[in-house]
Amino acid sequence: MTRPIVLGAMFRALGAYPSGWRHAGAHRDPRADATVLRRTAKLAEAAGLDFLYFGEWLSTGLDLEHRDPYLLARVDPLSAVTFAAGITRRIGLVGTINASYSGPYATARATASSDVLSSGRVAIGLAVSSDTGADANFGAAPVPADRRFEHAEEFVDALRSLWDSWDDDAFVADRSTGRLIDAERLHATDFDGDFVHVAGPLNAPRPPQGHPPIIHAGSSAASLRFAGRNADVALVAIGAPSEGVAIRREIAEHALAAGRSAEDVLLVAPIMPIVADTVPESWAIFDELVRLLPVGDDNAGGALPSARSLRSLAQVIDTPLTNVELDEPVTRRAAARFNEYGQQLLALVAARTGRSLETADRAITFRHVLATHAVPAPVIVGDASSVADHFEEWVDLGAVDGFVVQSPFLPAPFAAFTELVVPELVRRGRFRSGYEGRTLREHLGLGRPENTHRVPLVRTAAQRFAGFDEVVGAS
Repeated sequence: MTRPIVLGAMFRALGAYPSGWRHAGAHRDPRADATVLRRTAKLAEAAGLDFLYFGEWLSTGLDLEHRDPYLLARVDPLSAVTFAAGITRRIGLVGTINASYSGPYATARATASSDVLSSGRVAIGLAVSSDTGADANFGAAPVPADRRFEHAEEFVDALRSLWDSWDDDAFVADRSTGRLIDAERLHATDFDGDFVHVAGPLNAPRPPQGHPPIIHAGSSAASLRFAGRNADVALVAIGAPSEGVAIRREIAEHALAAGRSAEDVLLVAPIMPIVADTVPESWAIFDELVRLLPVGDDNAGGALPSARSLRSLAQVIDTPLTNVELDEPVTRRAAARFNEYGQQLLALVAARTGRSLETADRAITFRHVLATHAVPAPVIVGDASSVADHFEEWVDLGAVDGFVVQSPFLPAPFAAFTELVVPELVRRGRFRSGYEGRTLREHLGLGRPENTHRVPLVRTAAQRFAGFDEVVGAS
């Protein structure tokens, strides 16, 4: 078998599609997240997925109700990791922290502890971002926005030095002499950077994985540079295989410049599969999600995002849409006036719904075009074979190493993915039939790092910050 496709799942309790919670049978009560998390984790582990990913957002507000309802109220990622570790045995668990609002000592201690308690199954989703709502919640912007990636580089170096405070064999536990530790195998951190200052050592043992893997999500120039230099996995939204190939090349160049191997960073992309036993059944699920999405004048008691209006659609496709009803078919005459972006929207609707222009029983409607513009999610709709074809094509073209699944709602779509698509990938020899290792690093094929106090991290401040002025403006 070729290298297995990397498969993770992103846990969004209220669903990754804005109207997902309205679907029949969908989980819709954040107070009962433990129930749906338990089921999702069990399904993911039974399918042999590499990891379950818990994202982060540090503020809330009414604007999220229709835009991203899953962000309104969600459990803390590291708390979710701790909960999931107690109900699973093999699957990796990724808890996101935002470096801009977190201290390296507390982060290193919590993640080292979780890695010990889970027998080496924890990773950090490292966010590098600022947000006015989070700034207000934390008292002020802790790091200038234009320097947050410089801060994050120091943050990662400090984390790794703290994790390495203890050598793996520091605890000798010699009963005859009463000597519990070898003092020479305990290391002060004494990290003194421009942003991060921490003495150490850490009061937690070295993690079973040495360093819990770091997953960084982002597609800006600064994010790709940071991922190439620091991450084990880059999570990047990718629109087409050719884009993925270019992004992989860019990340590899940054990795090589930092003294790493081009193979040190795995590239994965988010994907929202809507899968059923048959293609028409999967079309019906997506049609219902579109029908339930508040658009136009379907205001459900709060302000809709600006992209949800026909006026917004008319602007981006450069076509007047006066006197147009949302559910009327798009005629060939009307479609001919759409600009290039409008043509792309029509193609996406056709691929996701099996609809076409002026087909009586399955016509493309303006509602479908508007929803596809308003929710630019990486949706793929089909049966197990067509979804597996998509995964294989992208991996074989060198666009990605794998995917992180986002379910439009929980639990049914995720259960369908694990029960239909994963076995198909196993049958094709593209995914393993069971776990072959014990730790998340082993699942991902990543080596265990040497202790940085034994093999020092050779990176001066000048090397760390070189070139940031070239990319920070794109962050």
